[in-house]
Amino acid sequence: MTTADEPNPLRAARFWRAATALDHLPPDDGAEVAFAGRSNAGKSSAINTLTGQAALARVSKTPGRTQELLFFCLDERRRLVDLPGYGYAATSAARRRDWGETIPAYFAARQCLRGLLLFMDVRHPLQVGDRQLLAIAGELALPVQPVLTKADKLGRGALNSALRSVERALAEYPAVLPALPLSSLNGAGAQALRRQVLAWLAEDAAAG
Repeated sequence: MTTADEPNPLRAARFWRAATALDHLPPDDGAEVAFAGRSNAGKSSAINTLTGQAALARVSKTPGRTQELLFFCLDERRRLVDLPGYGYAATSAARRRDWGETIPAYFAARQCLRGLLLFMDVRHPLQVGDRQLLAIAGELALPVQPVLTKADKLGRGALNSALRSVERALAEYPAVLPALPLSSLNGAGAQALRRQVLAWLAEDAAAG
């Protein structure tokens, strides 16, 4: 996951609290990086890979398992936030409506939010919900790092082709960084993503 000469500060992440509504959020200070993605896009596995912990985020074969905003703290001022997955057809209409309102409101309300990692299955990128999040982030000038998960499912040629296709599609969205591939199976791509997360979290010092 990391090389011997590159420590992983995200390994310090510990579960802190869960929030089901905006009035349950922790104080808006320090720096946060949020993790979003469709249900079953590999978001929980990716969190575990990035933090170097096997079970920090609960991995389930049941899509839509994460139904709250889950906060993981690195220290008193730096946090990772696991957002509810979206796009699972069996989720109730009321729950989908709640997520559709809560997540954009969270983006707009949190001054401490420094960036968003958007996880998409490399074989099925840029679904409707993904595009909706990109549009919302663009309106709020929230930086987004697209992550193509399950990169080990494709050969090198197919993976490069998928990356080029996603890059062309992302050109219409502002504040979006080049997409990066990630394999939670072998950790390929994790270092580049960790560096981006840590760069965003380091903005706390600049902002403060």
